[in-house]
Amino acid sequence: MIDPTNRNTALASALVEELSRSGVRHAILSPGSRSSPLALALDRDPGIELTVVLDERSAGFIALGCTLSTGAPAVVACTSGSAAANLHPAVVEADQAGVPLIVLTSDRPPELRGIGAGQTIDQIGLYGSASRWFCEGGTHDADDTGLLHMRSLGCRAWAEATLGRGPVHLNLSWRDPLGPEPHPEDVTAARPLAVEGRSEGRPLTVPIAGREPSAALVEALAGAVSRAGRGLIVAGRSLDPDLPAAVADLAAATGFPVLAEPTSGLRLGPHSRGAVATYDLLARSRPDELAPDLVLRFGDMPTSKPLRAWLEAVEVDQVAIDPPGRWNEPSRIAGAFVRADATAVARALTAALERRGGGDWAAAWAEAEAATQGAIDAALADGPELSEPGIWRALGETFGDGEEVLVASSMPIRDAEAFLRPGSAAVRIHANRGANGIDGLVSTAAGIALGSDRPTWLVLGDLALAHDLGGLASVRDLPAPLRIVVIDNGGGGIFDFLPQASQVEADAFERLFTTPSGLDVEGAAALYGIDFVEVRSEAELAGLAGSGSVLARVRVEREGNVDLHRRIAEAVAHALAT
Repeated sequence: MIDPTNRNTALASALVEELSRSGVRHAILSPGSRSSPLALALDRDPGIELTVVLDERSAGFIALGCTLSTGAPAVVACTSGSAAANLHPAVVEADQAGVPLIVLTSDRPPELRGIGAGQTIDQIGLYGSASRWFCEGGTHDADDTGLLHMRSLGCRAWAEATLGRGPVHLNLSWRDPLGPEPHPEDVTAARPLAVEGRSEGRPLTVPIAGREPSAALVEALAGAVSRAGRGLIVAGRSLDPDLPAAVADLAAATGFPVLAEPTSGLRLGPHSRGAVATYDLLARSRPDELAPDLVLRFGDMPTSKPLRAWLEAVEVDQVAIDPPGRWNEPSRIAGAFVRADATAVARALTAALERRGGGDWAAAWAEAEAATQGAIDAALADGPELSEPGIWRALGETFGDGEEVLVASSMPIRDAEAFLRPGSAAVRIHANRGANGIDGLVSTAAGIALGSDRPTWLVLGDLALAHDLGGLASVRDLPAPLRIVVIDNGGGGIFDFLPQASQVEADAFERLFTTPSGLDVEGAAALYGIDFVEVRSEAELAGLAGSGSVLARVRVEREGNVDLHRRIAEAVAHALAT
């Protein structure tokens, strides 16, 4: 039922009611005057949990994190002007990562634009091609036509975000009065469908899209799998919580080894049995005996550059399977791109195949995985107790059942991919790998904890923390603990792996690339009232399990990190050769 106080309250409540009925459960609001109608409507709706975040940049990433943890698009709403511009980084990440998000920006009406009115910028199509759908909401009366228009906007926003797998943007103009000033005479709608919506709380319009694979497609894929003697399944990042089980069943039916990226849901949890985790190091050696003759890829391409290069070099049939919404094929050589629901494809293909064992092919991969894991352990045993690769060995044994993890871009996701062992703990791992940025990570993790109501870990570097210090403001009020592990190597350690490290004079390289921040991590924790822990050993790192929200710093030496990675790679190459 709409709020009939005045025209704005009626229009805003009709929009929000349809968003709620469609499935929105979380909304993040940054306060402002022009967005008052939206703020009141979101706060009024019993089906939406509203969280107020002062900084729009942080609010956008918190909404992104809510969507990552729940799978349902979260709403982020703000006032007009530069407030809307500050949502752009999160919108870009949502676009590139295929994360549904509903962005509601408030705006001044057309007669106040372009004449110097305060807090007014051009918000039409503000996010450009990053938005799956943009709509200028218009200025409507609260009559039957206006209310049905707003209800329809809410339903379409949900549909475009979910079916298009990305952000949508509604720009909503509000004339005075912005607050709940009584003007019931301005609400003239009388049609029950406009005033109350559909009966039994159903959305006005329900989007229905068929994504089941056709029989011809399943038959073609089954034929390719049956002909393959050395098939591989590459499991990358996916937002579908049902996909890991479906891929594990397909692997059991085909005998194909599964190269499981940490964010695939197949590295940790009940479906991790037999997963190959060391493919990054294996791919560097490109062993002929492990070269596939067919590759099935589900989800995003893994981060590993050596794996990408190897798969491009072997020039075998590759089939990428991903739902519509993006063209996610960076290798550019896949023989087929199947745009259908990946879980449905995996299940249908499993049902169409006769089960067969992996035989010598699967055994060869299992032996290579065991040899590589052993070589990593031996190399780490000769190094410092706490190293960037070693941290992931320890964290893999620390994460608990039901917990959520966000891994930062740059070195953390690469080290997690290379060194995180498969394990049975049911842990969901996330990463903002759309735009590959290191901004907004604290806020994204806060959104994951907010949406999941589960203990959440964030593993990031000191520079990434500096990029989102404002996100710490939301940590104290979260319903679940957020454990932030800061790998402090005094700057951007990933740059030490680039050719520029040997091409640029040392002082200039430090100033232009690694850029140590000098951030007082303990002081940052104190500023926002968060417990601080200095971690000096693997035992202290493991001791974070079961704690409340905490900011934990792990100091590691950047000098020697490149050599340690090289020693590990050499040890693996030697183990494979012998």
